[in-house]
Amino acid sequence: MALAVGPAGAQVIAPPPPQGAVPPATPLPPADAADWRTVSPDNLLVIDTTKGRILVELEPRVAPQSVERIRTLTNRGFYDGLKFHRVIRGFMAQTGDPLGTGAGSSDLPDVPGEFSFRRGRNPDFAIVPNASTSGVRGILGSLPIQTQPDAQMFVTADMKVDAGGLFCPGVAGMARSADPNSANSQFYLMTGANPNLNGTYTTFGRVVSGLDVVKALNAGADASDGAVANPDVMTKAQLASAMPEAQRPVVKVLLPTSPAFAQRYEATRNRLGLNFGICDVETPSIVTGG
Repeated sequence: MALAVGPAGAQVIAPPPPQGAVPPATPLPPADAADWRTVSPDNLLVIDTTKGRILVELEPRVAPQSVERIRTLTNRGFYDGLKFHRVIRGFMAQTGDPLGTGAGSSDLPDVPGEFSFRRGRNPDFAIVPNASTSGVRGILGSLPIQTQPDAQMFVTADMKVDAGGLFCPGVAGMARSADPNSANSQFYLMTGANPNLNGTYTTFGRVVSGLDVVKALNAGADASDGAVANPDVMTKAQLASAMPEAQRPVVKVLLPTSPAFAQRYEATRNRLGLNFGICDVETPSIVTGG
């Protein structure tokens, strides 16, 4: 397992080797209107780039301090014009550095690592059966997580259990150095799965539209380093709640507790067989407006 050391000492695990081809997905009937939920505008990060628009659903239940940092810097206009300075194809795209080198940050204090959280009986959480050989895995909102079972809640003082986000395609994570409490302004969007990051880096949301844009960003020539010679930029980053309502995108995400969601992950599991895992479970979305 190779460990790649990026700019400013930021450590990330080198991407896993690509997997073989799998059978194509079979089209499924559309979900009912009641099967969808609308993403809160306060939790919808709208990133316009030189390659197109990316929409990220922030998840404050999982990483409240990291989400607050992203919101604060976004509302300042801090991210406007910043480069995707480190992009490794099939792994992730990193941005949020005002220097564009990997060594920069904001003037705010560092954010502590939020590698786990306490999960209650959330109405938008559903277990995905057979998605792991150990532990309970499922979807909370749009984020893949690993967690203790609900039955464990009966023996805890707060009636909650430990859980943590999983680094699947589309997941947003906070970049940091070797110090686990050194996250600040830089973040990255996953384009592949990397379980070696689970439990050691903070997940704070997931791309709900525009993952194809993330995958199209200019990548570094050296896959072990990822430094980009001609980087794409975030032309504008804003919260949907700060946008005029007529210009605001509206995102509906399929509820993981809905029959339509179960039908979709079961179809994927049947297609992939023993290769099926939580990172193969997609969270369908519908975008209107904007």
